[in-house]
Amino acid sequence: MADLAKTAGRVIVVDRAGRLRADSAGAGLLNSVYATPSRPEIRTALGGSPATRIATSESLDGTEILAAAAPIFLPADPAPVGAVRITQPTTELRNAVRRSLLGVVAIGIGGLVAGLLIAFVLAGSLARPLQRLVGAARRLGAGDLTVRAGMTEGAKELKELGAAFDEMADRLERLVRAQREFVGNASHQLRTPLTGLKLRLESAGAKAPPELRRDLEAAEHEADRLATIVGRLLTLARRVESGAGPEADLGVAVEQAAARWEERAAAAGSTVRSRTTEGVAAGADAEDVGQILDNLIHNAIRYAPGEVTLAADLDGDRVRLVVEDRGPGIPDDERERVTERFYRGRGATPGGSGLGLAVVREMTERWHGTVEVKQGEQGGTRIEVLLPKPERAV
Repeated sequence: MADLAKTAGRVIVVDRAGRLRADSAGAGLLNSVYATPSRPEIRTALGGSPATRIATSESLDGTEILAAAAPIFLPADPAPVGAVRITQPTTELRNAVRRSLLGVVAIGIGGLVAGLLIAFVLAGSLARPLQRLVGAARRLGAGDLTVRAGMTEGAKELKELGAAFDEMADRLERLVRAQREFVGNASHQLRTPLTGLKLRLESAGAKAPPELRRDLEAAEHEADRLATIVGRLLTLARRVESGAGPEADLGVAVEQAAARWEERAAAAGSTVRSRTTEGVAAGADAEDVGQILDNLIHNAIRYAPGEVTLAADLDGDRVRLVVEDRGPGIPDDERERVTERFYRGRGATPGGSGLGLAVVREMTERWHGTVEVKQGEQGGTRIEVLLPKPERAV
């Protein structure tokens, strides 16, 4: 009874007539009739079935209570001899439920936080070896053949992946070094016989009759071309061995192109001049730059005879090669397509293949550059070839 008093609960016992026989609240109401219409749960319990209801207690100043009643049976009597009823304010029950819910929520939040911490630790342990492997792959792709992953931590699969990467890097280093040695040795050893061949052709040409001299001069020209190719291979091998990439001085390329096209331009009624030029392109081959200029100058002379201007300058982190004419220009709706293969504009003269500017674009993109076709400052067409410049100042 003391525990019920602490929790504001009440227990009563009534006989089969509904009169109060026991009351945890005291003896003041004993023998009162409790099986009244306002207490239907007691009537139901006296009928042999348990019952519950939520009601408002007048004796507790309108406090909402939960009332539960159950019948009392004796072994020799099939009919209930009375009933017991327990009442409890719902406030206590709701507080208990609320405390239970808060406890469950707290446990859930704690489990979630613990799970996130565990997941963060596991993700870090997996991410660190992968980041190391990614960094090694990028350095290897950039040309550092000595880099290795060295995976000594992490899951078994990550260690196997790191070992496979290191094995691949070892094989790649051996292969590249063998290629470098071959190119360097071959180009170096070819220079001597080529020089001897050229000298013999020159000597034979000086003694040969005119009709044979022309053939010997053509052969000497081809020997010169082969010597140039061998020289380029040797230069490339030295650059690769030293770790330096190819570079092209656009200023020199512009001046050489202007000199190279001076006579042909004059014969076509055009002039080729170069402005003050500067700029070194990183990763671009000087021969390719010369071929780009040749294609652009040829197009300008053929389709826009007149003055053709060559220039090279700096444009932020890139260098710019410019070929500009004063011809009729290219319509706006065709500028985006003139660098496509086999495309010829509406006003193009017959006889062309439509490959000149396409070749320029493909060669430029090979060196990570772009080609832009614009309207010239004085009409005509302005073509800009933008190439990356070295990281060092030029």
